Amino acid sequence: MQYAYKKLKGRIKEVFGTQAAFAESVGLSKNSVSKKLTGKTEFTQSDIEKWAKLLNIERKDFGEFFFM
Repeated sequence: MQYAYKKLKGRIKEVFGTQAAFAESVGLSKNSVSKKLTGKTEFTQSDIEKWAKLLNIERKDFGEFFFM
């Protein structure tokens, strides 16, 4: 299944300014973040929880950001 991460990308830009700054904060390479946001690699549950915490996304809103 292919997911669209437009809202998640927008939140990253809103909070961190760039994907590169976010990648550094989350402890991943820019390439790894890009692959997740383009659907080339999947998110783990741990990824979702960590990203949500850094991006101030509440658990009730996970679907809007990670499963569209």
